[in-house]
This record gives sequence, structure tokens and C-alpha cells, in this order.
Amino acid sequence: MAKAKKESDSAVLDAACAPEWTEILKQMIFIRRFEEATEREFRKGKIGGYLHVYIGQEAVASGIVGALQKGDAVFCGYRDHAQALSLGSDPNRVMAELFGKGTGVSKGKGGSMHLFDVEHGLYGGYGIVGGHLTLAAGAAYAKRYQGSDSVVVCYFGDGAMNIGSFHEAMNMAGLWGHQGMCPIVFVIENNGYAMGTSVERHSALTDLAARVRAYDIAGEKVDGQDIFAVRGVADRVVRQVRETGKPYCIEAVTYRFSGHGAADILQPYRTKEEVEQHRHRDPINILRKRLGEVCGLTDDDVKAMDEWAIERAANAVKFAEESSQPAPDELFADVVAEHGPRPVSEDERE
Repeated sequence: MAKAKKESDSAVLDAACAPEWTEILKQMIFIRRFEEATEREFRKGKIGGYLHVYIGQEAVASGIVGALQKGDAVFCGYRDHAQALSLGSDPNRVMAELFGKGTGVSKGKGGSMHLFDVEHGLYGGYGIVGGHLTLAAGAAYAKRYQGSDSVVVCYFGDGAMNIGSFHEAMNMAGLWGHQGMCPIVFVIENNGYAMGTSVERHSALTDLAARVRAYDIAGEKVDGQDIFAVRGVADRVVRQVRETGKPYCIEAVTYRFSGHGAADILQPYRTKEEVEQHRHRDPINILRKRLGEVCGLTDDDVKAMDEWAIERAANAVKFAEESSQPAPDELFADVVAEHGPRPVSEDERE
């Protein structure tokens, strides 16, 4: 199995010696440096509220988002910076949002956990664990009802699977899927811990993809540290969901190298040895190694990417620092819809 997979990876890279994969590596390195910058600024007191970084999970965001097309929508929990950056949100505006500035993607009102950038397909990061699953399922139904071939992707963590709205969303998605009316890809980001509680301690059934199948939704596991595996599954599944209108679940088995949140420094729920063991499967290093072996990517090439990423993250911090606070009259803007629902005609009522 390992040999066949290696040959498959090489074939993908050999096709055009991987200009796309080189860009993916650059993107993943940038996400890592961006997240490291946010942690530093949080500890300086410049980022208010709370902060959850994506360090170690970069392949899950880049791999899934890379399979999407314009018009598709992404919903995710509060660990949402990587999805925004992968979708093409302006890093300056993302960082400004973390700083609570008026130039942020949510005009400084959402902060780290509530990024929103519909222009680029991000329909929100959500702070209530599992609360966005029902919204995502409804959005998928709405898109198909409106005649669109768009797909919705909904990211959530292993901890969200013990929330009531998880079961409600899966049941409705399964029912609507029977009619081909729920084109949604559920992505379980199984990083091993719900805050500080391991999967083994919070889930009676640790095969999380199997729990989704109880609602007649097909699913499978994927190695979330291997970008080739993630992208391969994503390309196939997104295409299938777009064609059939039926939901599907991907359980990406991954690992976060940082704590649950930026204030989770001690991490008493796991050992340093455990974290170090997982660092040997850093998703960035896995891709970097394969590009070196097959395409001749050099250390100097990677160094140039890294220097660019560090500078770009620093520029985002500078932009955020120099941006203005939201104006007082923005307090109630975008809170209540300006227009009511469209009137329903008599024909439609019938």
C-alpha cells in the first residue's frame, strides 16, 4: 500500500512537475507563519477575545479548499484563519479583524472566531461548538433548491460530534440527501482532542466517520497530515457531491501542535513526548520532502518561500496596527436586515 501510494504521488507531481503543488506548499508555509504571528500578537495583548491557531493542520484546509470552485461555500468553527487564507481572503484584512479594527473582514466586530468573507466563499467561523452544522446543512439545501450546482463544505472538530445540533444536522442532511437536495461535504477535523479531552475519553465510538453513517451519509477517513491524500479524496468527493446532491463525510485525522487556544500554554492533558512524536509528520515537511525528491525543490527554494511568508505576515500585523478602530456609528450596522422577506405571490402559495 505504501509503495503504491508513493508511486501515485510521484505521478501527480510528474504531470507538470507540480507548479500547483509548489503554490500549495507556499500557502501552507504562509498559514504557519501567519498563525505564529497571531500567537505573538495575542501574548502582547494586541489581539482581544480568544485565539485558536491551525498549526499542524494546514493540509486539511489547503487540501479541501483546493478542490472547490467559485460559488462554493465554507462554514467552519472558531479555528478559522487557515480556511479564510486558503480561500483567498486578504491576509491584511484577516489580521485586522483579529485586532478588532474597522478594516477587518467582519469590520472589527467578529474577531478571531467570527471571520466572514462571502466574496471569497467563507460563510463564517462560529464560536458556538457545533452550532454552525445546521446552518451549513440549510445552506446546502438552499443552494440546490435555487438551482445552483454549488457545494457547501462544513468543517468541525471531534468535540462537536457530542452536541445536539450535530445529530439534527446529520439527520436533516441524510433526509434531504435522499432527494439529491443536500450537496454538503462534512469535514471532521479529528485532531485528537476536544479542548483538553482526548477522543478516547469523550467518544464511546472513536471511529467518528462511522457515527455519521448512522444517518445514511457515506464517509471515510483520510490522513490529514498528507496533503496528497487529502486533496485526492477532496477532488473525488466534491465532484461526487456536486453531481449527486448527496452529503458525504470526510474524517481527516490530524494533530494540532499548539495548544487548544493561545492561552493553553501548559497543555497538562498531553505530554511533550506525544507532541514531538507527531511533529515527525509535519504536513509541511511531508510535502516539502516529496517536492524535493520528485521535482528537485531545493532548500534555497523553500527558504525563499519562508522569507516571503514571514515578511507577508509581518506586513499584515503592520496593517492591522495602523488601521483605525471601528467608528461608533458602526455599532448597529449590519445587525438587522434592512429589507424584509420577499412577498410570496398567490401562485406560489398554491
